[in-house]
Amino acid sequence: MAIELYDASIPFIQKMLSNSKWIMTKSKQNADERGIDFTVLVNSRLAPDMYPLSKQIQIMCDMAKGCAARLSGQDVPSWEDNEKTYEELVARIDKTLDFVSSVQASDINGQEDRQIHVKTPNRSLEFKAVDYVQGFVIPNLMFHMTTSYNILRHNGVPLSKYDFVAGEAASK
Repeated sequence: MAIELYDASIPFIQKMLSNSKWIMTKSKQNADERGIDFTVLVNSRLAPDMYPLSKQIQIMCDMAKGCAARLSGQDVPSWEDNEKTYEELVARIDKTLDFVSSVQASDINGQEDRQIHVKTPNRSLEFKAVDYVQGFVIPNLMFHMTTSYNILRHNGVPLSKYDFVAGEAASK
């Protein structure tokens, strides 16, 4: 049995966004316990030339909403990148989850050969839909989620691999 494009993309994206929300929630609780202003973490980065946590979350959300929109033939929603607090970043994740969840399997399945055009600041990219999901969206989503996780771990938040892969279920 072949896997449908929807099943290869949307449920995975939803899970990673939900797990990111859990990681953010656990990180906020830890920062509060340690008396750390969460904006310190929001502005933290792993290296001087890397984006801070806030931008990592924004890009992860952009990958998710861009995928859902492009696969379903919608315009990609344009959102300002102005989140500066825990609450604003979690709201961004929630808004992304809501958008991604609005896309139905019937909007995507059968579109594996659809041409997907992505314009980046430096170039324009063309993909078949299936290649877009497997070779662009999933690697980028995972890179920015992993970098977010690593920024928080680097700053002393006691996260585990299970927080990353299982989200809130890791706490049970």
